[in-house]
Amino acid sequence: MTQKIDLRSDTVTKPTPEMLQAMFAAPVGDDVYGEDPTVNALEQKTAAMFGMEAGLFCPSGTMTNQIAIKVHTAPLTEVICDVTAHIHQYEGGGIAFNSAASTALVHGERGKMTPRQVEASIRPLDNIHFPETRLVALENSCNKGGGSFYTLEEIAAISEVCKRHRLALHLDGARVFNALAASGDAAQDYGLYFDSISVCLSKGLGAPVGSVLLGSKEFIKRARRVRKVLGGGMRQAGYLAAAGIYALDNHVARLQEDHRRAKELEQALLQASYVESVLPVETNIVIFKLNESMADAAFVQALAAQNILASSFGPQMIRFVTHLDLTEEMHQHLLQVLQALNQEQVEA
Repeated sequence: MTQKIDLRSDTVTKPTPEMLQAMFAAPVGDDVYGEDPTVNALEQKTAAMFGMEAGLFCPSGTMTNQIAIKVHTAPLTEVICDVTAHIHQYEGGGIAFNSAASTALVHGERGKMTPRQVEASIRPLDNIHFPETRLVALENSCNKGGGSFYTLEEIAAISEVCKRHRLALHLDGARVFNALAASGDAAQDYGLYFDSISVCLSKGLGAPVGSVLLGSKEFIKRARRVRKVLGGGMRQAGYLAAAGIYALDNHVARLQEDHRRAKELEQALLQASYVESVLPVETNIVIFKLNESMADAAFVQALAAQNILASSFGPQMIRFVTHLDLTEEMHQHLLQVLQALNQEQVEA
């Protein structure tokens, strides 16, 4: 196949022709003045979907997460999160840089913390040797957990701990719609438990740019000020917001296709002689470990020779992410390539 198959991330998608048409047709204004009608519509739409009062459109999920952490915390306070969390691993040390806060790292199961682990990480307020616990942050779905996800029941249990200890609860919802598609939970119910939610539009939903930060009206008022300081105030951003609206209206239901293809990849990899193990596949992320017969660099090169791009995810670890731009034809070709590599290994 001459067409490139890019499995490095679901961020690599391009806008569909229909999405581009919606973008070009969008009415716009100056969003910093609050006058872009399409941005306002996206913020209101996303907030309503998740049972929250208000929203704030930002360029990236890193920005929405970092704004939320800044608003919820203060210097000398602490954020409880899993050791694999995106806010800790992949946001450039932003918690320390932006908020002068520290992190209490929990070793959860595939990125998921339990209520007991969260409670055990809360610092005693009367001990000046420790930072003050202020915020708990969850990630749904969990990237380094291979797309594992919290159910609403699990979220509710952690929320109860937070309420009892007067802690804020934030959701890094980079792939929240994948989690909802797999769990069957309702987005509307998330507003019952979270104080803030970051909803990414540029991964599984296929928008080119953007995330929306959700919370109370007072929280978003404060968040808007932080966005300005971070340089995130955009002007005629409605052209980008229109892509988000189109994605919410048209690309949520189809996430099940990405999940199906990821499961089929899991089954193919479990049968491959060069694979040692595969993390259980629940959404659109496939993380697997190669055995000693195949070096990770050699595996990535072998795929690249077939015009297939994949990510090394640690020593002997590989990640595939299925997405909107992976067609069924591409998927079937990928399965054939994995099978052919297996046959070469067996014959060798």
